[in-house]
Amino acid sequence: MKNKELSYIAIIPARYASTRFPGKPLAKIGGVAMVERVYRRAEAAFDNVAVATDDSRIYDAVKAFGGNVIMTSEKHRSGTDRCREAYVNLGSDADVVVNIQGDEPFISLKQLESVKECFADSGVDIASLARPFDPARGFEALFDSNLVKVVMNTDMYAMYFSRSIIPYVRNYEWKEWLGHAKFHTHVGLYAYRAEVLERLGELPQSPLELAESLEQLRWLQAGYRIKMALTDEPNIGIDTPADLELAEKYLVGL
Repeated sequence: MKNKELSYIAIIPARYASTRFPGKPLAKIGGVAMVERVYRRAEAAFDNVAVATDDSRIYDAVKAFGGNVIMTSEKHRSGTDRCREAYVNLGSDADVVVNIQGDEPFISLKQLESVKECFADSGVDIASLARPFDPARGFEALFDSNLVKVVMNTDMYAMYFSRSIIPYVRNYEWKEWLGHAKFHTHVGLYAYRAEVLERLGELPQSPLELAESLEQLRWLQAGYRIKMALTDEPNIGIDTPADLELAEKYLVGL
């Protein structure tokens, strides 16, 4: 079933506090603050963009480069909850809210557009991105619990997300698994129908979410449908100062 033409707002949650990298949104890549790089990428795909923060330093930095920014609570459990507050307090009437993580300075226009295209199907509640696992990385990389894996059905709806390796390939040594199954990793970009985002904030944490520490499992357990778009483009998420060094090298190569 086809949708009417939808309106979108992109919201970039940006916290100052971080255990591994305090002040991360203001860290500079090629002389430009990371939050500004993400903002400019978002502007290429959406008419309405806003940063949602809990810190005056980030607020002032966004204002300084001419961006739209709103203060939000320090108590949110997730970027999804921060997006929900920002959407309401901005007075937005957009049909779809796109949550672009503030530590993805190289998110591409093609990736953002592919998530938007998921909503051509009116049955989609939430959309996100998956990337085919590159065998060149070596099978050992799949053991990284920070690399979230996802399995999908034939209609590209997520069936499960896990920090463990999924699927499990029976009857083969693990070093042979890449030759007998396809693996996909999750890229943390979300888009929600506005009415769905409103309801997500009311959901209690679920047993699977608590086990894996993945909020999207709360949504799956509650029956929400997450459509996955595929991307083969690289992303460099910034979690540590070491990642920042990699981003600088990547920028030089662009």
